[in-house]
Amino acid sequence: MFGSQWATLLWLAYGLLSLFRFLTPTMSISNAPAGFPTSGNGLWYSTPGIEWAKDFMPIGNGYLGAMIPGGIVQERTQLNIETLWSGGPFDDPAYNGGNKDLSELSGTAQIMQGIREAIFSSPTGTIDNIEDLTTPAGAYGSYTGSGYLFSTVNATGPVSEYARWLDLDQGLARTSWSQGNASYLRTSFCSHSSQACVEHLTTTSSSFVIFPHSLPALTYAFSSTPEVGLPAPNVTCLDSNTLSVRGQVSQVPTSMLYELLFRVSVASGLGSNIQCISLPQTPGGTPNATIQVTGGSVSEAWITWVGATDYSIDAGGPASNFTFRGDDPHGRLVPILSSATSGSYQQSFNDHISSYNALLNEPFSLSLGQSPNLTVPTDVLKAGYQVDKGDPYLEWLTFNLGRYLLASSAPGVLPSNLQGVWADGWANPWSADSNINIQMNYWSADMTNLDVSRPLFNYFEKTWAPRGEYTAKVLYNISRGWVTHNEACCLLLLGLSNIFGHTGMKGGGNTAQWANYPEANAWMMIHVWDHFDYYNDVTWWQSQGWPLLKGVAEFHLEKLIPDLHFNDSTLVVAPCNSPEQEPITLGCAHAQQLIWQLFNAVEKGFAASGDNDYAFLQEVQTTRAKMDKGLHIGSWGQLQEWKVGMDSPSDTHRHLSHLIGLYPGYAIASYDPTLQKSGQYTSYTKDEILKAATISLLHRGNGTGPDGDAGWEKAWRAAAWAQIGDAEAFYHLLTYTLYQDFGPSLLSLYDPNSLYPFFQIDANLGYPAAVMNALIQAPDVPTLDAPLDVVLLPALPSQWSTGSIRGARVRGGVSLTLAWSGGKPTNAEFRVDPHVLIPRLIRVSYGGKGIGSFTTNPGHVEAYTRF
Repeated sequence: MFGSQWATLLWLAYGLLSLFRFLTPTMSISNAPAGFPTSGNGLWYSTPGIEWAKDFMPIGNGYLGAMIPGGIVQERTQLNIETLWSGGPFDDPAYNGGNKDLSELSGTAQIMQGIREAIFSSPTGTIDNIEDLTTPAGAYGSYTGSGYLFSTVNATGPVSEYARWLDLDQGLARTSWSQGNASYLRTSFCSHSSQACVEHLTTTSSSFVIFPHSLPALTYAFSSTPEVGLPAPNVTCLDSNTLSVRGQVSQVPTSMLYELLFRVSVASGLGSNIQCISLPQTPGGTPNATIQVTGGSVSEAWITWVGATDYSIDAGGPASNFTFRGDDPHGRLVPILSSATSGSYQQSFNDHISSYNALLNEPFSLSLGQSPNLTVPTDVLKAGYQVDKGDPYLEWLTFNLGRYLLASSAPGVLPSNLQGVWADGWANPWSADSNINIQMNYWSADMTNLDVSRPLFNYFEKTWAPRGEYTAKVLYNISRGWVTHNEACCLLLLGLSNIFGHTGMKGGGNTAQWANYPEANAWMMIHVWDHFDYYNDVTWWQSQGWPLLKGVAEFHLEKLIPDLHFNDSTLVVAPCNSPEQEPITLGCAHAQQLIWQLFNAVEKGFAASGDNDYAFLQEVQTTRAKMDKGLHIGSWGQLQEWKVGMDSPSDTHRHLSHLIGLYPGYAIASYDPTLQKSGQYTSYTKDEILKAATISLLHRGNGTGPDGDAGWEKAWRAAAWAQIGDAEAFYHLLTYTLYQDFGPSLLSLYDPNSLYPFFQIDANLGYPAAVMNALIQAPDVPTLDAPLDVVLLPALPSQWSTGSIRGARVRGGVSLTLAWSGGKPTNAEFRVDPHVLIPRLIRVSYGGKGIGSFTTNPGHVEAYTRF
């Protein structure tokens, strides 16, 4: 980082620039800038960004992320490396994933037995404490920002015609302005193809005289000072045009090592001088350097950066003693940087556009009949947005931004976390970890043909499963399969973990309401099964998907126990909490529904798995038949959250845990009375179950109950109302969360009215899923013999009366193109993938009436034009 003098000067300069912004009224423009997508697919602003969460523009490629404020003569780009975490075995060699010691196994088993007996013998079926099962988090750590890149151009004079924008058509963050007799354009992007990020600056004459214009002197520097808490790294010159930043994430001598390499390039043959300069080192300070570009007649210059750490996801198992430590990143980064800078800027730009389009734009597109508004900046557009009245253009942008954020944060080594791949500061809210946000983040991936889920599955396989086998043994005395305990805290977050395989029940203290969540693995297996169901990739299923699913099922086969409270011959989980609700009890609806769906996935996926363990399959089938299915209608007509009837009509809790089978699951949505009877309980009809779920959803409120200051709970409610088929309620919740919980940057914010709100990406990524569920529904089914029902436009709001979808996916290995006008479909075309193995019956309906049906034979095309 800079020495203290350099840091002070840097921040003073930025403060003066911020003041200059407010003293220069001629900077703003009244229309979208030249170069803004003519489609309107982007966000644009007339003033530079100040607040990180509210204003900055995100770019990323999964491996790296950056937040761009859109500075003028100085840009301060905040940097992220996806694997940069504090804590874990790097900071504490004794770190063991928050688990108990093996010596405690016998005592813990006795504690567990005592807890279960207390629950079953309790008159209310509840107890108030399971503290003895928890373990202090230890060196849990946090996802950490990686510092700031400061790019300074030595230009002076009044600034005019300022604009900045995020181009969602091409994945670019851009800033343009005029100063003196020159016009400037700064372009930043992170390339999926090169695993590098680029910031490019070019200038042209803004006068009427046609002649080449040269850039003023440029300076590129790195600082960790704004990244409060990040220790000062060594900043040195690798060569004449390359800056090396090497540091550790904390003061612990063995903490995680990170490196960033920055290389400056200019257009060839223009006589400029690029020089990396080592700065005088202050006593006790760290080495520091900058890169300067001076002289010549260069009209364009760019800086390319790469980054990595010595974290290795492949070192997260017993063979590596759970160290997660890999090689020094330098040897990996040098060839990546060399490759990324081997050609011209135009080549790098073209490669980025090509890979971006292949991932995001070519497979899928959506229209909501929007008319681009190119006269109003996005922050002004957002400020004028109204609940229920809505704005199809802003809603379309928010949908596209959600897919962009997932595509920009998911394709690296690790899955998209609570903040995607973007976090500012050394310690981030909720550690920016992998909570149910990790689940909600991926709700829209498969259905919108965004194939970015493999890092998610690698994460399960290489961090949760190895340590989770130990957790199953030491906490539950179960020697089969694996488990993880992921906080149900603070969000829809039912899948929390750090990147070091934290699988224990996090304490200490009585943390049951958010830490007692061993069903997290079953929730995550929804994604594993869904990915196979959508794509039918048998090779992946046999090598990774099935082993993950089988391991989770084996654990829950052992964990289900006879219900000795109701004595109704059913199997239940105990102890359990409905996430973030206090009662510690038995047979929580959320857990029972998830495990039932898990066992169904085992049966449906067995034939394609290549597994010949028929005894396991029979055990799953037998156990599933005995399970309580988690579906009981209560005294006021509600679907019970717990098997013990204690629901309150005034409970407006943010979670919809007992409605997991409505969305994103199917235990409610595809209810089958012949399969879902629980023991001696009378079977309900599907209409009765859906009515009870609707009553529960209605009583749960609009997502502004206790701690209802985030968008994810409203996006979940919107998706659930769409599943019910209530277009008015769906659109109300969708517009409410966009109005209430999204900032000027259209990033979703926790406590948005606070001075410095937190960015939480899950609502951004849950939003597209909610939209899709209003346009196309194809919920899963219990068996492969059951028809897949595809419902077209089940909850279409009147504001989207015209629109189209290209390249959506539904189960069974099918893609769908759909168009509608006047609120009714005009055509729908289904295309079955050529490699589909198992023929499935698909029934298509609209407005409660069947349109037709077909079987998913490989390559089959089915088109409908009459509705």
